[in-house]
Amino acid sequence: MNQEAPVRRHQHHDLLDRLITTDPRQRTRLAMAGLAALLMLCYIVAMQLVAAAGLADPVPVHWWTLACCAGIAAVLLLIRSGYSRRFADPALTLFQTVYAIACTAVAYVIAGPARGIAPPILAVIMMFGIFGLTPRQMVGVALFGLLAFGAAGAAVQWGQPSWLVPGSQPPALAVAYLLMTTVVLISSTFLTVRVHNTRTRLHHQKRELAEALAQIRELATRDELTGLPNRRYMLEMLRLEQLRVQRNPQPLLLALLDLDHFKTINDTHGHAAGDVALQAFARMVRACVRSSDILARWGGEEFLLLMSNTQAADGMRLMERVRATVAATPVVLPDGTALHLTVSTGLAQLAPHEGSEALLHRADTALYQAKHQGRNRVLCAA
Repeated sequence: MNQEAPVRRHQHHDLLDRLITTDPRQRTRLAMAGLAALLMLCYIVAMQLVAAAGLADPVPVHWWTLACCAGIAAVLLLIRSGYSRRFADPALTLFQTVYAIACTAVAYVIAGPARGIAPPILAVIMMFGIFGLTPRQMVGVALFGLLAFGAAGAAVQWGQPSWLVPGSQPPALAVAYLLMTTVVLISSTFLTVRVHNTRTRLHHQKRELAEALAQIRELATRDELTGLPNRRYMLEMLRLEQLRVQRNPQPLLLALLDLDHFKTINDTHGHAAGDVALQAFARMVRACVRSSDILARWGGEEFLLLMSNTQAADGMRLMERVRATVAATPVVLPDGTALHLTVSTGLAQLAPHEGSEALLHRADTALYQAKHQGRNRVLCAA
């Protein structure tokens, strides 16, 4: 019994997927078209009851029913088959609305004394259009509705075909129906404009909020001066890389870089020159390292380089290239002064079961030894 229930649920889901597909957008379109079809079927039942009560000629009601069912089937088939995706409106909202108005106008003509059911149905139809049509489309739909119901009213008042009940509608009642129809169409159009404006405003606010959040996120994780990731970002990346190495053991190398005698640059040439030096140094290092390596400004004149899947020997060669490039590339200040930079680097490779704090401490110790041994050199922690 317990094993059969999941099987039945699985079969139910398979049947549902075959009926309304697994595409979320298609499901939404089919659901809305299905709801519109259900409402139209209720309208068809009401018209059949009117015919059964002798208030309308059954023959035109039957033909009207066939036309309505054909339109419903065509819409559902076009959406379910995916053919409607070729159109600008895959949900066929405009077509459904216009077709439903046309059917309602015809029903107004053939319903005899019961034609008062048409304006409420028209209101329901226009309600669907409010959330699926643009204001311009809704204006066109309203004009079409006025023409359709104007023609229907004229047919009732002056056409007098054989299947109309003679004298079934006094002129005052015809005017009242036309007034109700006009109110429904105009108010629906007005609401569509309001909904569209509100939706547009919300869309703009959502986009502005997303841009603001992106900017805040960028400020929170980027160093404004160099454009590199900042300390907060690097700490998070260290944590993630440590977890990744625990799941899939691979060498992880960390390099702590420090510009030599940077305080002298600030004291001699000013902090603006120091900023230029830091920006130039960041560009030089980024040009030397791989795209998979993560370079961040750790603080002041210190930078941190995270190298995944890198052995210590490969890291030493890479950092020697960085050291040589920095030493051989003078930084020219706006006043023409050339600054000659050097960098000291401490390397450490993540040991088994070692935490990020211990790894950072070993890299910092190696950097201190490089400074103590004369600077402008790369040392790897034991």
